[in-house]
Amino acid sequence: MGIRVANVSKNFGDFRAVDNVSVDVETGSLVALLGPSGSGKSTLLRLIAGLEETDSGRIWITGEEATERSVQDRQVGFVFQHFALFKHRTVRQNVAFGLELRRWKKEPIRRRVDELLELVQLQGYGGRYPSQLSGGQRQRVALARALAVQPRVLLLDEPFSALDAKVRKELRAWLRNLHSEMHVTTVIVTHDQEEAMEVADRIVVMNEGRIEQIGSPAEIYDHPASPFVMSFVGAVNVLPQGALPQHGMADGFRPGAAAQGDGQIFIRPHDVEVFASPQAGSVPARLKRLTHMGRDLQAELQLDSGEVLVAQFPREQINYSEIRVGDELHVISRQVRTFVPDYAI
Repeated sequence: MGIRVANVSKNFGDFRAVDNVSVDVETGSLVALLGPSGSGKSTLLRLIAGLEETDSGRIWITGEEATERSVQDRQVGFVFQHFALFKHRTVRQNVAFGLELRRWKKEPIRRRVDELLELVQLQGYGGRYPSQLSGGQRQRVALARALAVQPRVLLLDEPFSALDAKVRKELRAWLRNLHSEMHVTTVIVTHDQEEAMEVADRIVVMNEGRIEQIGSPAEIYDHPASPFVMSFVGAVNVLPQGALPQHGMADGFRPGAAAQGDGQIFIRPHDVEVFASPQAGSVPARLKRLTHMGRDLQAELQLDSGEVLVAQFPREQINYSEIRVGDELHVISRQVRTFVPDYAI
């Protein structure tokens, strides 16, 4: 096992940042800690790194207990959100910093730095200073510096959040390819669901210091364990129960979910079908807004009951050139999800 966290808690005064969390990270995997601000994901990462001390629980790294070990003894590579490069040092000197602290000789350092600059695609940039690099390049230098000391695990705390959308997307693909080459056990903290779905083998969804669900990206999206997970991972409509008819059977996540009457149903926008004319079982909805999103259309619709429904569907599904805001359309859902409240289990 690459990392094992068992029943770990951490308080800051009266605030419980991490609440009895247990999670295993397989050796060589890339796991994302996903959740909103204040959910405890960064604190959990810092506990694994040794940057914070646990109040209770235990942590193992590559099979060795690390709960009481110092940051240096844990042999982890840590990459911060804001690069944390030394401004007065060149790229080469930044990457070599950890090796110099470990008293490596000059020639092995030179070879290792050359190898890492090639790995992060920054050959020829070794003599530049951080101020002479783009944000994406600076973050790759930070990753190279973390990898230089050959860490047992690599921990990334929202490494791309300070970058613009295009650079973030490029670096996500680059990180995934880098991980495929190196197979270093990696944990990345993010509040970006798309980022987690794109880079991670498994996702740990956190909320209010606790784990809501652990699973593959497909499991998290297709079979959310709670209303929070369904609402946080992917777009969703939340409507009163029975507000929209559907094709086929309800996809309740626990037996009897639809019958419990918990008052809410959850529908993904891509599970809503939109028609220009009435269909068997459809309900009318007034078009409030139509947005073109490349090959898809996104429609904001108001039901007769007043609820607003968002649908996303292929352009071919409807002749969009003939519809206008205010027109009456007709909708039906392919899938409705419901959850049984805890008191009804």
